[in-house]
Amino acid sequence: MNYYILTYTTPENYLEEREKYRKDHLSHATEYFNEGYLLLGGAIDSANEAVLVFKANSDKIAKAFAENDPYTKNGLIKSWSVKKWNVAIGDDLV
Repeated sequence: MNYYILTYTTPENYLEEREKYRKDHLSHATEYFNEGYLLLGGAIDSANEAVLVFKANSDKIAKAFAENDPYTKNGLIKSWSVKKWNVAIGDDLV
């Protein structure tokens, strides 16, 4: 298993618009969490960015999450990217 970091960049109106889709977004995230793929997730500071940490065999899980996220589908994500995270400390988590 590997770790993957999904980063989101949000538009200016994110905080005003997210309430419409928040319940569906959190339900989507809970599914991945319950399956053991999503470990952590949340907004950074002013919510202009968000980071989600996944544990999976490939980046396909994190990419599928982003592509099917209600926030992405409804234009609340300006851009997103997935990168493999090579954990150097805390490998007992791997």
